[in-house]
This record gives sequence, C-alpha cells and structure tokens, in this order.
Amino acid sequence: MKAYWLNKQNNKNLIVFFAGWSFDETPFKLLQCLNNDVLMIYDYNDIEIPQVLNELSNYENKILITWSMGVFVAYLLKDLFKNFDKKIAINGTIKPVDNEYGIPVKMFELTLKHAFAGLSGKFYKNVYKTEEEFELYMNNQVLRSIENRVSELENLYSLIKSTEISNDKFYDIALVSEFDKIIPAKNQIACHKYFNVPIKMLEFGHSPFFQYKSWDEIIKICL
Repeated sequence: MKAYWLNKQNNKNLIVFFAGWSFDETPFKLLQCLNNDVLMIYDYNDIEIPQVLNELSNYENKILITWSMGVFVAYLLKDLFKNFDKKIAINGTIKPVDNEYGIPVKMFELTLKHAFAGLSGKFYKNVYKTEEEFELYMNNQVLRSIENRVSELENLYSLIKSTEISNDKFYDIALVSEFDKIIPAKNQIACHKYFNVPIKMLEFGHSPFFQYKSWDEIIKICL
C-alpha cells in the first residue's frame, strides 16, 4: 500500500481515504480539502500497513472514507479505525467479488483476464456516469503503469479468496450509486442490509467524486 497526503496542514480534522483499484492521487486532487487533513491510501499490490496509519492519534476528529475495493481493504485493517468518528463506504462492499454481495465472479474474472485492455480505455468509461466526468478524468488521469495496476488486481483477488468475513458490523453508512456499472447496486444493497449498514442512494456512477467540490460535501450527505 502507498500513502499520500492530499492535504496536511496540522488541522484538527482528519479524513483517511482508501481509494479503489487502479487509482492514485491524481483525480482526487480536484476535491477541496478545506479544514481537513486528508490522507489517501492506494495501490494494493501489497497490504503492508504504511507507518503513517499508526501515527494519527493527535487528531480530534477522524473520518474514514472508503471507495470500491478500498471498502474491502480498509475492512482488513479495521482494528486501526476503532476510534474513528464515522466510517463511510462508497460503492463497494466487504465481499467485493461475490455473486450476491459484490461483483459477480464471472464478471470479475473477465475483468481480470482482460485487465490490460480494459485499463487502456473502457474501464474508466464505465467508472463514470457521464461523458463530462470521463473527460474530466482524462484530463486528470492516473499516472501508475498499467502493469502495476494489473498486478494490483491479481493481488486483490488472492486476498479476497483467502479472507473470511465476520458478521460484525464495521461501516456506519454506505453510499450506493444507482447507476454503478462496476459493482451492481442491488448487490451492494444486499450486502449492506445483511450487515445492518444504513444506505443512502446516489444518482451517479461508480465514482461519484466529480459531483462534489469538497470532501466536506461528501461527509454532509452522510449526516
């Protein structure tokens, strides 16, 4: 895993953000951090915990925001976030490859098989709902190599297959996009209902982030 400070101004408020597969900090620099220090975690080629995650005790207010595959990865490290004030899942589940609660297995394995070609174009078109959002992404593209992103997906699948999920509730609220083309909304809803996580629906695609100006806007819809 890699850690990147989107903002670090010694604020009293902290947001820890676990990104989805294949992303880095570039597209998320468009979101205003305002009075929040924002630490982004990404690149799950390994699950070695960045030291900085153990050095967050000085913050008064701490919120965990996770997205897509980041919902699952943060769950693996859940003991680190016991004292966070709110834990938010966006368009992801703690069972991310599952016929009922995540991406259907055959669909995921096809994505993995054709990951190199998909990352060259079609995958990111499916991440965003509108052509305007996709164009905004194209102007703020991920800078990681395709090879690095493909190996990340392979590692994630190994982790998913080897992880047993407990019945304990972890997330406080889940945001689910009605028009998600990556993880079916109905499967997300089924998973969150099973784990008794309250759900708020969004009218966006898999990545809703370009619909907001700041991290605070995302947090406010969860209140």
